[in-house]
Formats: sequence, structure tokens, C-alpha cells
Amino acid sequence: MAKKKSIMDLNLDEKLPVLRQRRKQSQEVSQESLIHSFKEFMTSMNVDRSTMMKLLEEMFRILLKKKYGTDDNFDIVTNVEKGDLEIYQNKTIVDDAQASINPLVEIPYSEAIKIEPDFEIGEQLPIKIDINNYERRNILAAKQQLVSRINDLNKQGLIKKYQDRVGEVVTVEVYQVWKKEILLIDDDGNDLILPKSEQIPTDYYKKGDMVKAVIKKVELTKGTPVVILSRTDEQFLEKLMEAEVPEIFDGVIVIKNVKRKPGERAKVVVYSQDDRIDPVGACVGIKGGRIHGIVRELRNENIDIINYTENIQLLIQRSLTPAKVTSITLDRENKHATIRLGHEEISKAIGKGGVNIKLATAIVGYKLDVFRDDEAEQDDFDIDLNEFNDEIEQWIIDEFKKVGIDTAKGILNTSTDELEKRTDLEIKTIIDVKRIIEQEFRQ
Repeated sequence: MAKKKSIMDLNLDEKLPVLRQRRKQSQEVSQESLIHSFKEFMTSMNVDRSTMMKLLEEMFRILLKKKYGTDDNFDIVTNVEKGDLEIYQNKTIVDDAQASINPLVEIPYSEAIKIEPDFEIGEQLPIKIDINNYERRNILAAKQQLVSRINDLNKQGLIKKYQDRVGEVVTVEVYQVWKKEILLIDDDGNDLILPKSEQIPTDYYKKGDMVKAVIKKVELTKGTPVVILSRTDEQFLEKLMEAEVPEIFDGVIVIKNVKRKPGERAKVVVYSQDDRIDPVGACVGIKGGRIHGIVRELRNENIDIINYTENIQLLIQRSLTPAKVTSITLDRENKHATIRLGHEEISKAIGKGGVNIKLATAIVGYKLDVFRDDEAEQDDFDIDLNEFNDEIEQWIIDEFKKVGIDTAKGILNTSTDELEKRTDLEIKTIIDVKRIIEQEFRQ
């Protein structure tokens, strides 16, 4: 039996036809392998089957146009269930004697009756196309166009998925941590962003951690949709309470207002539409069981639950929790309230860095000025700070008044460190003020 020659045994004239044939075969792709290739490609791009078949049809029309110059007389029949398709080229049967025949859209009668003897001139003959000679470069070009098309679909899908969910709380996975933001991914592999400005100051995450946040907005950045999440937005706290307190979810208890200093303190005004239900107690839960989970999620943010009332004096009093107010004088026209408290309650009303009184002001919509109400317990001799306005600038005096210190002894009886903490004044300024006051008392 003669040994079969390998290509190395052939001479040059014999090798060339073989090499050309092999190269041609390497450039050709069968319809089955082509579809399989694109199925794998689109699965990796996370495309559902129905969309995949539409995109496959679109891809084959691109290839048909490249091969024939048009796809007008081609029908592509897709089978979503099986995930395959068939292509038919429609040709008109013409008389063999016709002067010129366009093979793209016409077929001679003599050839048509070989397929089916009953055909007549003028009829349409659909011919099934066996795609086995598409060059890889054309397929690559089609893939590139499909990548762009799929990216467009993904953008539309992302917008459609999230634009109606703004205000909803989601739990997503950290994919990448950067200096100014965190990249997260949802269950479908979509990218979401949690900017540094929308994180609680004590938040710390690493890759793989799960993050709970509210969808704040969906915006377009250079044509690309970006889903922005937030953990500092008031709505995040509101939605956490809605999830934790059934009465809020059912609408029995209404959240009237929410103000936050993320990670430090929050005030939530609630109202019960059922007189039998205590809104504050329902929100806090037995032994704080409902509110504690929310506090932990917010990195130990103190949450004051306030029972709503239309009585503005009472609302101001409740808003200054945990301080106990002695008296309130209202100027309704200018929306200004003068509040007097015991000496030991002043710091509570103002709070660390003024957080408590700022949140209370935001809740009630009034300017709140707090003053000490224990002048009777002081020595008979004291001097109003305004008496020093020729030696101390008025804005400095106003800074002391903001924290409830309006007399000379009030400054002298408070340590320099405490004054620095409670006001926005520099320690040098405080020392100078004390020196001026002490000098006045000596005189």
C-alpha cells in the first residue's frame, strides 16, 4: 500500500494549491460554528436569549451586506427556543432566454425546476443559504459592531432598571475601592458608584464587602449612565426606618421630616394617624430593638425620634432633645425663638460642634438662640458682654452669645478649653477676651 504523501514531500508546484486550499478553509467558518461562536460571545456579554437572537440576525445582515452588497432579498428566520437561525435568499424565476440575468435576485427557469419541477416563470424561489465562506476578518468586524450595539443596549437597560428605583435601598458588593469613590456591582454585574461625599465619615470597605445604600440618582456622564448611591442622604435613614418599622411601611405612622449630620446625629419627626399608637415608642421598639439596628447601620449615629405637633413652642422643645428647656419666647413674624435653659442644659442643647441646635433649627425652620436662665444664682455683680463692645469686637461677642454666654462671669467661669470647643473662636482670641474682662473686674 502506497504511503500517503505529506505536504513536505510535495514539490513547490504541488504545495501551492494545497496551501491555498488550507488557507481558504482556515478563513471559512461553518454556519453552526459561527452561531456557536457568537452565542458564547454574547453569553459573556450577559445578553438574554431573545436579545441574542435579534443581535444574531443583525450580525448576519451585516455579513450579508458585506458579501452581497445588500440584504433586501434575504429572509432570516430565528428560533429563540433552539437558539438557531436559517437564512433564505429570495430569487425570481426568469426565462433562460432573458438577455441578462442578475444572479443576486434572479434564477434561470432551467435551474429552478431542478429544485422543484412545478415552479413557473415569475414565481419567487426562496433558496436556503449555507453560510460556509465568511472570512474571519468580516466576522471580527461584525463582532466589533455588535460590541457597540450591546454596550448601547446595556446602557439603556441600566437606565431602565434604575431610573424608576431612585429612593430605593439596595445591597451591593464592593468591586473596587478608590480614593474618591467606591465601585460596586449588583447581581446582574452592573456598575454602581458610591462617592466619598456620600459615605458616612467612619465607613470603611474593602473588596468583597456588601454595602447597603439608597439609590440617589441616575445621571449621564459623557453619554454613559452612572448610578449614584448614598449613605448620607436623609432618604437612606427614612427607608431604613420604613423597613424596620411596620407601622411606617403600612402608612399608619408618617415621617414628617428627617435631618442628619451623618455618623453623628439625626432627628426624625414622626406622626401617628392612629391616636392609639405612640409613634415614638413604635419607632424605638421594645428596649430599643427597632432603632438599634438602624443605629448600627449608620455607624452609631444618634437618632432622636420626635413626636410631631403643630404647637411650634412644643416642637422646638422636643427638637432640642436631649436638653430640657426652661422657657421659649417666639417672634413668629421673623421666625426667631429665644430659648432659656439651665446652665447644665446649655451644652446639651447646642451639642458637639453645634450639631444638635443646627439640626433642631433645620427641623423647626426657626432661628434658635439659647441663653442661660440661672442669672439669679450668680453673684449680684456681673457685666453684660455688650458693655465690652468698645474693647471686644461685636462678632466675637456674638460668638459667645451663640453658645449661651452673654455675661462677663459666664466667660470667666468657663474654662478656656471648653470655650474653644463650644465656639468657633481661636484660643488666642479667648485668652485676650478673658484678660480684658479680668482687668475690668479688678478695676
